[in-house]
Amino acid sequence: MLIPLEIPPGVYKNGTDFESSNRWLDSNLVRWHDGSLRPVGGWDTRKANAAASVPRGMHSWVDNSNGSALAIGTHNKLLYLNASSTVTDITPSSGFTSGDVNATLNVAFGGGFWNTGFYGITRPSSGTYQEATTWALDNFGQNLIACSSKDGKLWQWTLNVNNNAVVLANAPVGNLSMVVTEERFIFALGAGGNPRKVQWCDREANTVWSPAATNEAGDFELVTNGQIMCGLRMRGRTLILTDTDAHVATYSGAPFVYGFERVGTACGVASRKAAVAIDQGAFWLGANGFFVFDGSVATELQCDVHDLVFNNISNSQISKAFAVHNSQHSEIWWFYTSENSTENDRYVTYDYKENHWAVGELDRTAGVDSGIFDFPIWADAGGDLYNHEYGLDHDSHKPYAETGSISLGNGDQIMRVTKLIPDELTQGDVKVTFKTRFHPNDTETVHGSFTMSNPTAVRFSGRQLRYRVEGDKLTNWRSGIMRIEATPGGGR
Repeated sequence: MLIPLEIPPGVYKNGTDFESSNRWLDSNLVRWHDGSLRPVGGWDTRKANAAASVPRGMHSWVDNSNGSALAIGTHNKLLYLNASSTVTDITPSSGFTSGDVNATLNVAFGGGFWNTGFYGITRPSSGTYQEATTWALDNFGQNLIACSSKDGKLWQWTLNVNNNAVVLANAPVGNLSMVVTEERFIFALGAGGNPRKVQWCDREANTVWSPAATNEAGDFELVTNGQIMCGLRMRGRTLILTDTDAHVATYSGAPFVYGFERVGTACGVASRKAAVAIDQGAFWLGANGFFVFDGSVATELQCDVHDLVFNNISNSQISKAFAVHNSQHSEIWWFYTSENSTENDRYVTYDYKENHWAVGELDRTAGVDSGIFDFPIWADAGGDLYNHEYGLDHDSHKPYAETGSISLGNGDQIMRVTKLIPDELTQGDVKVTFKTRFHPNDTETVHGSFTMSNPTAVRFSGRQLRYRVEGDKLTNWRSGIMRIEATPGGGR
């Protein structure tokens, strides 16, 4: 009889082995679209050695001459890259404090919030980590506004490559982050060293920060137990995420200028760069889950790879996690550091259009979506920039997907498989490997790999099987519902 290997799209890696049966269990550099499995786009080096240290923030925008601009922040540098990929160092020449490449354990005075421990008692070795330095980057018109999480000042750069960024006059210092709102205010987040304070300049006047009857400058202290982590510009509002909850700022005009409302509790963001806003809402990585704000309330996303991600993520280096929108494919990508690493080496993606997840391994530390530039531009820890979704070359990485257990028949007798009938866009672009066993948790036997012909002769037996589809050529291959020919082979 012919048995269709019909596996729903997306990776499922939660719970026991049986719970992930008849699902994809693992993947790397693949996506599903309209039910078929295919590789993600490849990449090509856009600018080698663009940064001398690890990029921890990127922002792209269009200047007033319709030129494409890209800003890159590292722990100690602020860089500008133009459309020709020429890099200019625009790091402030004075008054700038360099940050930290890695998160380090802080058991000394000054780490964490006031009054959370006993006076004179050293924090335990499992205590507070001082985060890796990241950058909040945005544009105010054509000018770049930048804030390093370690330095805390607001810097402005006016696109003159002969000048470095300078401190924004009259702006608060000691900030944790910043964002430019739709109404063209600059929000200083964690302003003046107060981790709950939002302070904004006058509208269209980013050097006017003192409130007066003749302007719209102001401030507000959020009612929260946490500290502000980041802000996201959305349609008609600004979302402010702390490490414990979520708040929305809505413009109301004078005299109050902005109204603030909490829209979610127990939904804090895990790092300052782990959130992204799109037309459909905002998505972010939390300490133990993924969250979405749909314009009304923040809720936790049902995540099919929760166990895989959160059992393997490095909590000590979680401040390096970042999110990037891949709008061409309706995906949010999160890159994070695995527990046995010190730098981002794994990713998880969510397809918000088709509602499924994928996982994989890739070294990326910052990135921007396509739109300003023709391709998404993502950076690795070596400071190289890559055009992504470009061609089909994945360097040494192999795109693949592997299933969980599939019971042959009712699973009560041994089945002998003799043929595989492939379902490919172009036959021979992928190869398939089978793994069989006779009982759950039994030792698996590997068969193949098999390069596809129609049909493909195979020979193995078992009560359960798993299979792996792997790209065999640098093509935009498609893999659909394959079928195997199997006959009963006895009960033992």
